[in-house]
Amino acid sequence: MSGLLRIRWAIAPQIAPRPLLNCNRCGGVKPYRCSGKFRVNANGKRIDAWLIYRCTGCDNSWNFTIFERCNRRDIEPALLAAFESNDPALAQRHAFDAVALRTRSGQIEEFHDVTVKKEPLDGRPEGVTALWLELRLDAATPLRLDRLLAGELGISRSRLQTWQERQLLAIEPDGAKALRRPARDGTAVHIDLSGEADRNAIAAAACG
Repeated sequence: MSGLLRIRWAIAPQIAPRPLLNCNRCGGVKPYRCSGKFRVNANGKRIDAWLIYRCTGCDNSWNFTIFERCNRRDIEPALLAAFESNDPALAQRHAFDAVALRTRSGQIEEFHDVTVKKEPLDGRPEGVTALWLELRLDAATPLRLDRLLAGELGISRSRLQTWQERQLLAIEPDGAKALRRPARDGTAVHIDLSGEADRNAIAAAACG
């Protein structure tokens, strides 16, 4: 399509969710932060592994269970070594697993802070008539798609809604419902800018 600008947005959440737990030292519910360190316990052929969290008020510890009573033979040696060496990438992967963390703790505190790396794939900002955005997330975020798009494109959320009503904005998958939901990995956003006077500015913002 002439005038189509394709861009990939790599979105990285900046602050891991924090469990809200009753701290017996502080005497009330406190957020706990991830320490980035694992605790591994071997009892014969059985292995337990936890990610250690610390109370933000007093540094009291809480263990987020990764697996328990797991047969050593069922664990890849490289994975076990990563736990034992406090591999940062592995700690981050588990720290950003909001579903598992909520299941274990009951309640979590989430953050909307993200960084967006924008990579043009095809087309040029000059003379653009349409945008195609591919969203890639390395971890889940609670940030709603409409807030992400509005912030990164420099427009209002009401304008996004107007585009959608006029069928100038299409989202796959989930369509219209996606705007009010957290941004998801693999989402594709298509925007028809042919009738917008500030389309070049929007395209430039989309490219970063």
